[in-house]
Amino acid sequence: MQSAIDPRDMLLAAWRTNNRVTVFLFEHLPPELWGASVPGAPRRTVRMIAGHIHNARCMWIKTLGKEHGIVAPRAVNRHKIGPKELIPALGHSSRGIISLLTLGCDRGGAIPVSASYTWRNLPLDVGHVLTYFVAHEGHHRGQIVMLARQLGYRLPAEITGGLWHWSKRAREARS
Repeated sequence: MQSAIDPRDMLLAAWRTNNRVTVFLFEHLPPELWGASVPGAPRRTVRMIAGHIHNARCMWIKTLGKEHGIVAPRAVNRHKIGPKELIPALGHSSRGIISLLTLGCDRGGAIPVSASYTWRNLPLDVGHVLTYFVAHEGHHRGQIVMLARQLGYRLPAEITGGLWHWSKRAREARS
């Protein structure tokens, strides 16, 4: 007989696994890919997409959490960021996202609306917020894998497949 899983623990574990998948990708990108230009958008680089993931988290933490005492981490310079700086920054922003999700769980399942949340296109129940954040990062992870292929830096199957080994990434996120 299995014991019931606490929904809060389940949601936070899902976020931690997503963060671990994102970090896993950045741990394994070839160094020369970071500065590669995006075909069709030569002023945009893989580095900028990587930094955007962290900076988007920071923007959401600030927008939704500031009024509730959640401090957003510092944004990174998308033009200069590398894995040595990005990976610890993702740890900081992941903890901020965890604080937002925890706030929502503590408030009956929804993050309270803040005055700075003017977009209003994202329902603020914890399920929608988590799904939105995971979808955003999944989009950019896929974009980076596709760009690596297009630019001749095809990632090994252990890396691209590793993005789908969520059970393994979940265990890594717990350790």
